[in-house]
Amino acid sequence: MYRLLAVDLDDTLLNKNLRIGEDNRRALALARRAGVVVTLATGRMYRATLPFARELEIDAPLITYQGALVKHAVTREVVVHRPVPLACALDIISRVQTRGYHINIYLDDHLYVERHTDESRLYQSISGVQARAVGPLVPFLKEAGQDPTKVLVIAPEEKLDELAAELKPLYGDDLHITKSKPYFLEFSHPQATKGHALAAVAAVYGFKPAEVIAVGDSYNDLEMIEWAGLGVVVANARPQVKARADYVTASNEDGGVARVVEKFILGWA
Repeated sequence: MYRLLAVDLDDTLLNKNLRIGEDNRRALALARRAGVVVTLATGRMYRATLPFARELEIDAPLITYQGALVKHAVTREVVVHRPVPLACALDIISRVQTRGYHINIYLDDHLYVERHTDESRLYQSISGVQARAVGPLVPFLKEAGQDPTKVLVIAPEEKLDELAAELKPLYGDDLHITKSKPYFLEFSHPQATKGHALAAVAAVYGFKPAEVIAVGDSYNDLEMIEWAGLGVVVANARPQVKARADYVTASNEDGGVARVVEKFILGWA
């Protein structure tokens, strides 16, 4: 029944050590052998996603940057690229800088920051990508003259909730604003969601939503969970996210993705 499986990385497929557990790895290999297309759907950069795709021997387009960039894991063909309009990115930076929050800018799959901070070092430890410190971001981005793939702000959750509440009405339908982690607020193209990206991947193969499973844990997974025929969240997801899913599996520490494969693809339970 299911022909495409899209899995989020952080706090879904990956454990607390940012590794793929053996049960999850084995189950995804069995899913591929059963003819199911397996892909990853993550807020991570493409370059930060590729090592996991290679580990799992994925031969399919990868959903990265929350769906802003869909790029094949092997051929490197770009299926979709929906960056943030430059004018919007400059406005976001100007507004956020007045609050003193850390900002990440992504251009051509490279990460740029104004300066190295505790927040940039935290992000580097999670993503495995070295940030490039370039000084004030507004003049840097103006000189680059290029739409960034994504803008990310790092701050305490309550501060990000206040910021999102202020900016969402301001930008309206011009931007997609979501949290990938409690302390990561992401600004993307309005159609740069995992839901739109998953639809684009399914279209490559001619699959219908009813033939797709999506597994995630956070607010940025909601669009793909609701688009897929079977939307699944892991047990460690927040209650608001669980309420929107069709099924709740085990946690990321207990092989939640493997349980989904076994139940809905292999028919073991």
